[in-house]
Amino acid sequence: MSPTQHYIQACHAISSRIADQASSIQSAAQIFARSILANRMVHLFGSGHSRILVEEMWPRYGSFPGFNPIVELSLTFHNNVVGANGQRQAMFLENVPGLATRILRNFDLSPTDSALVASSSGCNVVPIEMAQGFKAKGIPVVAIVSKDHCDASSSRHPQGKKLTDFADVILDTGSPVGDAMVSIEGLDTRVAPGSTIGGCMLINCLKAETARLLTLAGQPPLVLSAAATVGTDRATQLFEAAYDEHARRLSALYANLGQ
Repeated sequence: MSPTQHYIQACHAISSRIADQASSIQSAAQIFARSILANRMVHLFGSGHSRILVEEMWPRYGSFPGFNPIVELSLTFHNNVVGANGQRQAMFLENVPGLATRILRNFDLSPTDSALVASSSGCNVVPIEMAQGFKAKGIPVVAIVSKDHCDASSSRHPQGKKLTDFADVILDTGSPVGDAMVSIEGLDTRVAPGSTIGGCMLINCLKAETARLLTLAGQPPLVLSAAATVGTDRATQLFEAAYDEHARRLSALYANLGQ
């Protein structure tokens, strides 16, 4: 079997693992739809490469307002790798206790909100404390982890907690321990991770289920759509209206801050 065939086969297994979670995906979408219908936000957070899942949810084609992407560049800026703003610093910072509290201090949170926190291992401090902070505010949390990797990993949280300890719904990307999925003859470590594949599948299942619930409730979402599918005028109208709605929802997170 070639490396390509091996990877594709592993992706099929991930797809099956996602399909087995249909009930949990629908439960999470119900939580998200309740927040959006109440004119509040679903807060999205991921450090490291889990940032990809945050940006997959919103904003991009086929997505809609109602989500608040919380992306900390100090935890997710990987381009330089070494030197200033390098990967060593990012990996250090995502295990600094108290940083999540400072991040959440920027928002006027409400129990009507909901949250999605993604972390492949579920064991780094900042994502765990983000979920812990949301729960302390009465906000339901959906966690995306690689369950096998999470179970096999040791938490860096001071009390040994994992992200799954603060989640109302747990979704599994289906990737293996260590994430990488392909073995190469003569190479003693595997290559080609799978958590992004499973994570993005989960994100888009959540997006689709949430859109269905909003539409059934009589509030169909403003979906960012390509001109090639809806025409230039309609695409422009949808983009402008969606961005304006996002701004209005976001403003509520600052309106009473500090009071």
